[in-house]
Amino acid sequence: MNNKIFPKVFMWMSIGLLVTFLTGIYTSTNVDALEVIFNKSGYWILLIIELGLAIFLSARIHKMSPTTAKVCYLLYTFFTGLTFSSIFIVYKIESIMLIFLVTAILFLIFAIIGKTTKVDLTKISTILLMALLGIIICTIINIFLQNSTFDMILSGISVLIFMGFIAYDIQKIKRLEGWINQDNLAVIGAFELYLDFINIFLDLLSLFGDSKD
Repeated sequence: MNNKIFPKVFMWMSIGLLVTFLTGIYTSTNVDALEVIFNKSGYWILLIIELGLAIFLSARIHKMSPTTAKVCYLLYTFFTGLTFSSIFIVYKIESIMLIFLVTAILFLIFAIIGKTTKVDLTKISTILLMALLGIIICTIINIFLQNSTFDMILSGISVLIFMGFIAYDIQKIKRLEGWINQDNLAVIGAFELYLDFINIFLDLLSLFGDSKD
């Protein structure tokens, strides 16, 4: 197996990241858009749309046409970009760029591990999922506790979890090549790796990002 799927996966992942960051940058300069997005109802509506698209894409990808899969994926990255506008308001652009570079390096390292390792990473997938569920529950609890130290600990653990997911998702794509329509596999693979990248980026930004004065 030559793993010819990976150039397509990384192409769509890169397109998704580009859509998200360009949307975020543009939205952060538009006062009217910010007012609509970050009032209470607007923000929750965006989150519900994002969650709905993520669930729909994950559940239906194998039955979608390649065009529908790509449209859903790009819509998801666009709506994520709307909420991403907040980071360009809160953090210095130099800090965002540095954290992005660090995230890209970590992504590359664990992608290489996932592609080259002979260890079956499905063995750790359950552990990663359970750890992620624990992080989500603790994050919800901390919304009420407002404990900044606890939040930092959760962000650090989350970075480790998603680094593991990068290696696992890369190996899963390699394993599924030939069993799923190539175009659809490229999109779902890009979507999963996009989520890994975004989560690591946001966690690192919350830990090390330099806020504006």
